[in-house]
Amino acid sequence: MEPRESHFQSPIVTKPPFFTPQQSSSPSSAPAPSSAIRLWKPAAQRNVRNQWSKLLALFQDWCSSSSSARSHAISLVNSFLSQKYMNGMDLGVLSDMPNIRTKACQKLFKQQELYRCKLLSCYKDMVAIVTRMVNSSRSMRCYLKGSRTSPLAQFSCSSQNDNDSGDAGGIPVFTFWSIAAFELASEVVQMFTSELNLKRLLVLELLSISDERVLQEIELHWSDEFYEGEFDDLSTCNLYLEEACEPVFPSLRSSRSSTSSMQSKHQADSDVLQVYLTTWLAEVNIDRCRLDEIFAIVGEEMHVNLS
Repeated sequence: MEPRESHFQSPIVTKPPFFTPQQSSSPSSAPAPSSAIRLWKPAAQRNVRNQWSKLLALFQDWCSSSSSARSHAISLVNSFLSQKYMNGMDLGVLSDMPNIRTKACQKLFKQQELYRCKLLSCYKDMVAIVTRMVNSSRSMRCYLKGSRTSPLAQFSCSSQNDNDSGDAGGIPVFTFWSIAAFELASEVVQMFTSELNLKRLLVLELLSISDERVLQEIELHWSDEFYEGEFDDLSTCNLYLEEACEPVFPSLRSSRSSTSSMQSKHQADSDVLQVYLTTWLAEVNIDRCRLDEIFAIVGEEMHVNLS
């Protein structure tokens, strides 16, 4: 991963990062018997390693899908702009061909439709990736299945006992960190859910552009479901408002989300479209330097290389 310039400096971390016991959202259970701990610890270590390895793999999948989506978006924009400026193009000797401009626009429109479908497919993949990230970040804890006294102890990522918090009383899993400290994964996931939210807005704008000479305008609104099951996925990512029956609208941290001032423009000019493409590439919500730092310190604690 190539580091990018960070908007803020991350402090050097020598202990479990950004975590104090008071920050744990799930209270620790009473310390388990030593026999249960001996069984729990290797299971917890395997689970934590697996979940963080999944997060790293999903980050790489995100990079691939985001790059493909931007490539399709560029092609979509180029097809649209070629249609828009067709009348002003100098076609040279081709100008004498009957209906050449109309035929060219029809061909470009079909290309635009193709790239629109490809962009939407990539967006769907990105939603699925973030959904899996969320599930992994919520699966760090290791719960005992059955009785603690059973010689054939089994463990699960889901709790079957209200008295089991999945952290063996807050003991270190490897060297220093308890399970709660490994839930630093939520910071990673928050970056990607925020970026996914912004990319949904860009997808809406890019899917909505159409030439004024084409009668089949794409009427797509923020409250529309872009594909079947999208709202269920967004709910998993906490990006869907059940009361309003629409996805959370992206906003600055200092302002409230609102869709009242947002209206998709079918006739966006080239400068605006360039801003959309640049914003897609920038991924302003993802701090690559902080991601590198998190994966490095987590990998060091687990004695694995997360890079």
